Amino acid sequence: MKRSIVNLLVMLLIAAGCSTVPVTGRKQLNLVSNEEVLTSSFSQYDEYIKTAPLSKDKKKTELVVKVGKRIAAAVEQYMKNNGMEDQIQEYQWDFHLVADETPNAFCMPGGKIVVYEGILPYTQDETGLAVVLGHEVAHAVSKHSNERMSQQIVVALGGEVVNVAVSKKSDLMKQLAPTIYGLGSQFAVMLPYSRAHESEADHVGLIFMAMAGYDPAQAEGFWLRMSQSGSKTPEFLSTHPSDQTRAAKIRSWLPEAQKYYKPVF
Repeated sequence: MKRSIVNLLVMLLIAAGCSTVPVTGRKQLNLVSNEEVLTSSFSQYDEYIKTAPLSKDKKKTELVVKVGKRIAAAVEQYMKNNGMEDQIQEYQWDFHLVADETPNAFCMPGGKIVVYEGILPYTQDETGLAVVLGHEVAHAVSKHSNERMSQQIVVALGGEVVNVAVSKKSDLMKQLAPTIYGLGSQFAVMLPYSRAHESEADHVGLIFMAMAGYDPAQAEGFWLRMSQSGSKTPEFLSTHPSDQTRAAKIRSWLPEAQKYYKPVF
């Protein structure tokens, strides 16, 4: 009986902590506030940037910043038009190119995005880069880090969730931060998302790049090039859906994305 009451209270707590992902409309678990997550994220990101080997290629760096800001501006307009601007009002968009030959990119909560030079041969051009940055911006706007941390909070609290969730949630979040940001490694970078999150970022990112004026039909080509990058799966694809699944889903989302696409160059 007591266990049933606890389970009921846990379910009520989870229901109270639900939010909605923009574009897809998916309901997600969100037990942590933006303030809690962003304070930690911004701090770790600042530490990373201090030691990261930033690219010395001015032209490529400027292109990353240009495309990133363009997508961020389109997203902000979309969120404003749909009455969701409060969800990203504390974001601080930042885009950096790092001198690392690994074909990778990552995003930390609040719009802190890093692209590795090693992925540029696969993006090939501005539109290909928009695929990557749209995907990473999608992770930020969809608050996948908040959701992952919320899921781990529920698991960590277990039967004590009712007693601890409110009074000790912030302390617990600090304890769980290493599982989100990868603390303890040489650089504090985001650990891989789940396949479900990666697929959602593909979907939302496709819409975002289209909103920014980039042809979403070019996305499939980029992912195909990435999948053929060698025998070893690139870190950027380590938890992503299979090539066939991704390609099929991108094609299924294209009609939706094309509604937002208005070429500007």
